[in-house]
Amino acid sequence: QIPKDPTQRWLRELTTLSQQLQQVHPNVLAKILKQRTVYQNEEIVVIDKPYGLPVHGGPGIKNCIADVLPVLAKMLENMKAEPLHLCHRLDKETTGVMVLARSKEAAEKIRVLFKTRQVEKIYWAIVLGDPDPVEGVVEIPIVEKEVQSHQSHYKMTLAPNYRLCAEDGKVVKLRKNRRAESAVTRYRRLAAASACSLLELQPVTGVKHQIRVHLAYGLGCPILGDHKYSHWSKLAPQKLPELTLRRLKLEQSKARHLPLHLHAHRLCLPLGQPLDFVCKPPLFFQKTLRKLELDIPKD
Repeated sequence: QIPKDPTQRWLRELTTLSQQLQQVHPNVLAKILKQRTVYQNEEIVVIDKPYGLPVHGGPGIKNCIADVLPVLAKMLENMKAEPLHLCHRLDKETTGVMVLARSKEAAEKIRVLFKTRQVEKIYWAIVLGDPDPVEGVVEIPIVEKEVQSHQSHYKMTLAPNYRLCAEDGKVVKLRKNRRAESAVTRYRRLAAASACSLLELQPVTGVKHQIRVHLAYGLGCPILGDHKYSHWSKLAPQKLPELTLRRLKLEQSKARHLPLHLHAHRLCLPLGQPLDFVCKPPLFFQKTLRKLELDIPKD
């Protein structure tokens, strides 16, 4: 049945949309991506990635972007087009700017630009709480660890190089975790209201789940709808502040349906001349901003 409550209806629609993307024929999915093409030239195709669509396949995943690249290439060019190539990845729940290459050579060139940190990436995220300070850099290595709980699972987490000594409060250097990858995220607050903030983020490195881990465990401001990184030891829905629930017209028991509010807003690619791509946040993200009374900055 269709829920009467508009918020419930809106969350149900999102979940359904995500499931539908998994059920449609690959050709239909390619068509959706074609409609979401924001730029193309002889080397690259830039799409606005929809919510809930994985980039790569895996267990239980029927449709992903990687699988429909040959079909999408033909739709954009002609029957003889060679398949498009992935240059970088976004999480399944992340929306926004994504670059695809028309050839292996172009893909390799762009991957090197990502690897050597020449690509400027700007994300927007709605987070719980208010970062202190409101602008800064999180520079803490990240490592994947197994979480021992009633349901054993893996998560990325912080592997700091320093800690505060309990006795005298002095900073102590720790032994480096050999498996940890260095991770750097710049952030600044754009708006704050309803016990939440809108942050602009610039990941300098590209470690898996880096933004989510740095915000949740480094700043203590998990991304709204990030149920995975809002707790460490349990897999449970995110606990939301009273004010946030009121503004969203949501009960805590329904918080598990909230989508991840992380959006790849802008990407600057130095290919010959610098190419600058911007994707507006998806409708659900804009709706949340309005409900929480977070003002979208005018670009």
